[in-house]
Amino acid sequence: MRWFLDHRRPFPWRENNNPYSVWLSEIILQQTRAAQGLPYYQKFVNTYPKIDYLAKAEQEDILKLWEGLGYYSRAINLHSTAKQVMNDYKGRFPKDFEKIKKLKGIGDYTASAIVSICFGQKQAVVDGNVYRVLSRIFGIDTPINNYNAHKIFKKKSKDLMQNAPPGEYNQALMEFGALQCIPKPKCEDCIFIKNCIAFQQGRVSLLPIKSKKTNVKLRFFNYIVIIDEQNNTVIEKRTSKGIWRNLYQFPLIEQFNGLERLKESFLKKILDKYNIDQYYLFEKWNDKPIIHKLTHQHLKIDFWILKTSNSEKLNIEWSKIDCYPMPKPLQNFKENFFIN
Repeated sequence: MRWFLDHRRPFPWRENNNPYSVWLSEIILQQTRAAQGLPYYQKFVNTYPKIDYLAKAEQEDILKLWEGLGYYSRAINLHSTAKQVMNDYKGRFPKDFEKIKKLKGIGDYTASAIVSICFGQKQAVVDGNVYRVLSRIFGIDTPINNYNAHKIFKKKSKDLMQNAPPGEYNQALMEFGALQCIPKPKCEDCIFIKNCIAFQQGRVSLLPIKSKKTNVKLRFFNYIVIIDEQNNTVIEKRTSKGIWRNLYQFPLIEQFNGLERLKESFLKKILDKYNIDQYYLFEKWNDKPIIHKLTHQHLKIDFWILKTSNSEKLNIEWSKIDCYPMPKPLQNFKENFFIN
């Protein structure tokens, strides 16, 4: 707590104990560094200063604002929760911990942050920073991805909280992990140097322990970028469950291995769908596949340019596709592709 007084970063969501601000910041900062999340937080509070503004927004507008942040299900859940809070709780977050946990996209971590910071309830927050700090200082060998790890670390943190203000304590512990007890820390400057079991035993780099990694799935995406002579194109909304749901994309052909070259014969379904009888160009845009890494899967992405004459189903001007939310690899493509 004393360390936090000197090192506390002046984030805008720390200026008040408003549940909307805390909830919004916590959702944005999941799987995201504070420096990256800050401008997104500012965009959201400027566009939707109160929860009723967010609840009334169009999901597409929210996804567009979220564009580039990744893990888009967070934005969809954000919208659902805003509407639920408006409908079920008259626009005010419930103070009950279990009721908050039942809101869409809110688990133990976010619920603990809200009730401790906003309502002073004794709930310990456990995130990656907390796992790292506690496992090192106390030499805890339990793998942090074990089924019972969260329960063990939450109890430990709650015991340490004692009579400290819960919100300040939680923020101090997370801040210490974010700034001082980082994956490769400078232990000589640490206030716990005399108490840290990991440091005393030379095990700082070994803790926290994590069980062997989950297998990463490899997928092969071929985006077909169709352009007519009036610079019209077509994009589709991705409705299937899984990554990038409700975002927009160019027509996609997914292959089951990367050994087979994409043949023109594979285009038939797309050509039929958009009434394209003939085309005068079909070529690969990138020399080698673009690798896009997600948590449990790696995507090898190729873009194919298909030019055709007029088609009534190519109904989006190329200059207008920036209005639609798209995944990061497609955003990068748009920025680097020039029509000639």
